[in-house]
Order: sequence, then C-alpha cells, then structure tokens
Amino acid sequence: MRALRHLLILGILIGLPVAPAWAQAPERYSSNEILDAGHRMFGGVSRGLASVVEKAFSTWGQPNGYILGQEGGGAFIGGLRYGEGALYTKNAGDLKVYWQGPTLGWDVGGEGARTMMLVYNLPSTRAVYQRFAGIDGSAYLVGGVGMTALTSGSIVVVPIRSGVGLRLGANVGYLKFTPEATWNPF
Repeated sequence: MRALRHLLILGILIGLPVAPAWAQAPERYSSNEILDAGHRMFGGVSRGLASVVEKAFSTWGQPNGYILGQEGGGAFIGGLRYGEGALYTKNAGDLKVYWQGPTLGWDVGGEGARTMMLVYNLPSTRAVYQRFAGIDGSAYLVGGVGMTALTSGSIVVVPIRSGVGLRLGANVGYLKFTPEATWNPF
C-alpha cells in the first residue's frame, strides 16, 4: 500500500512539468504597459488615451493581448473598414493580423486611423482569427480618441482609434480578423 502511494506521488510529480500551456493563466498587461504602447503608437494625439484606457480597464479589467496597427474605411449608409497590424501577447508571442468588416446603419464619411485594440479573454493567439460583432461609432470619445467594444463568445476586442478624416454616425457591424490580407469583408 505504501509503495503504491509512493508510485502515485512520483507519477504526479513527473506529470506536472509537462502540463499543457493552455492550463497556465494568461499573463495580463497593466494599464502603464498599455499606455506606453499607446503613446508610442499615437504620439502627439495621445492626451485622451489615458482616459479611454482607464475606461476600458474599469469595464473589462486587464487585457491579455493588444493589437497595434492602421486602418481605413468609408461609409454612406453601408460601410467598410480594412486594417492591418500585429497582435502582442506576453506568453504566446506576436502575430501578424489583418481585419476587415462591413457596417450598416446611419453612417457617412471616410477616415484613416492608427488603431490599438485591447484583447480580453483570448485563450490562444489563433483564436483572434474570427468575427467580432458589435455596435460601432464613437461609443466613448475623449480628446480625439474613440473606443468601442466587439465580442465573440467570451473574447472581447476593444478598438481605440485616433486618425484623420470624418466619419459620423452609428452602425452595427463586425470585424473579421484573418492571417492574410483580403478584400472580402464577409
């Protein structure tokens, strides 16, 4: 009986180091780390960034990833948005991403923007390659920096945008993330 207990304990100890990586809690980013990355991305227009990031942190907590990139879009009732960037994580490496998506609603104009997207509850980097739906527009706007939220299951993506152009309105749509650029927003 004693020998069986020792073998069982030995088996457990040997199996612990090979536990799957997904079983480990994902590392999260602090608000200071996000603000530093945002200041490098947005430069001089980043005064409103602190307020927007603070709002995101108070609503969703600490993200376990973020995307930095650029995007452009336009709309007249229906619209399109295209972008590219990189997903950064602490424990799973970096990943090139492209996004595109249609919108429908009261929306008119065009814009080009630098974009930071906070990513919450991402189980793996490849899980970003899907559609994230939500209500878009300027849901929260401070100092020229706007924030919205898109979801897919438990994963939340919070785009923070600052750019040139004028696009006014509110719409319903989604962003589809892909590993390669495509013109097809569907």
